[in-house]
Amino acid sequence: MSERPIDSALWSDRDVRATTRRLATVHEATLAGEVTGGAPLAAPRAVIGESWRRAQVSGVDPDRDSPQRLLSVAELAHRRQVSQLAAVLPVLHEGLLPGADAAQQIMVVTDAEGRVLWRDGSAPVRRMADRLGFDKGADWREGVVGTNAIGTALVARRPVLVHSAEHFVRSHHQWTCAAAPLHDPRDGRLLGTVDLSGPAPSFHPTTLSLVSAVARLAEGELRDRHQLSLERLRSSAAPVLARLGGRALAVDPNGWVVGVTGLTPPDRVALPKAPQAGPLWLPRYGSCVLEPLPGGWLIRVGGREPDLTPSRVVLDVSGRDGPTITVSGPAGSWVHELTPRHAELLFVLAAHPQGRSAAELARDLFGDESRTVTVRAELSRLRRHLASVLAHRPYRFADGVEVELHLPAARAHLLPQSSAPAVAAARRG
Repeated sequence: MSERPIDSALWSDRDVRATTRRLATVHEATLAGEVTGGAPLAAPRAVIGESWRRAQVSGVDPDRDSPQRLLSVAELAHRRQVSQLAAVLPVLHEGLLPGADAAQQIMVVTDAEGRVLWRDGSAPVRRMADRLGFDKGADWREGVVGTNAIGTALVARRPVLVHSAEHFVRSHHQWTCAAAPLHDPRDGRLLGTVDLSGPAPSFHPTTLSLVSAVARLAEGELRDRHQLSLERLRSSAAPVLARLGGRALAVDPNGWVVGVTGLTPPDRVALPKAPQAGPLWLPRYGSCVLEPLPGGWLIRVGGREPDLTPSRVVLDVSGRDGPTITVSGPAGSWVHELTPRHAELLFVLAAHPQGRSAAELARDLFGDESRTVTVRAELSRLRRHLASVLAHRPYRFADGVEVELHLPAARAHLLPQSSAPAVAAARRG
């Protein structure tokens, strides 16, 4: 049987049971051909056949589920916090969840390694998925569970539907899954996948198109967020660049350029993976010096290395406006608006100049020393803006930085929306 009839049957055959039997015949014939060395009488679709061969090379057993080693709670929380896909969950939910529950489906979002980060939708189907180990933190790569929409989409780098017996492992034949990869629109990097999965009879031929369209909407949301962050950085960088002599560029954390002085503006600069304030060498510009800006970096090109030590930080939690931090450095001063969580963190660090461990900060903010993963993730985000003024081991303001704390006239008004134990204690005086 050729690939085309199987593909056509998958999309147009109204008799679901007949389609399932036809695909099961292809599955058995292909595996039997691999075992005996003979040519199968029927062939799977190309994307499925290639995936089956990869699963066999990886040693996946079609007759046995591989035991899952789920991520720990802490590791799952960390991956969720650092994933760019967290920002587009509302788009994915709005596009896919309203119909998923009624259609007996679940929505699954994975990272680029095939680890399940989020799962939602029909409660009965979630319980069915639990029996397969298809739970939060599970590893759904082809090399672990065989052909499936998530793992195959990660390899093929395109939307994939895997129907019934197209799954390599027989225990998955009762399922149909449709997944689309999600990419970072800035550089094309693979971020993960979004998937709809459910019992094979419940799937509609348009499911793959729906998942693909919602994935494109999510990527569009990421693109819009990136443009907005560039505009904010451009506003902050413009006065800094205007005061400088010589050559300099303002870039976001990924090297996208928002402003230059004394240079022809490129679109992007290749930064190190984990840039830090100080001297560095860049292929296009040679010897440079990196200084932090709110939401990015100032790159001074050539010339003599300036003194990079910031002289003063003003943390304003007085309540007159939103909480802010003003940093005075070699390029002048700039102001960064703080999120409520970052305001809490910096207030605690200002109140403890000797520094705090991750466990101590977790107790200060949440009353729970075990929440160190959350603390470290938030501090990592803060250091993107304040790398030169924050130190770690323990976490603290860097040595030599003068810290000035502006409090409200009445301590009872300190960060009024905060429920952090350390802030509550400070309000009481």
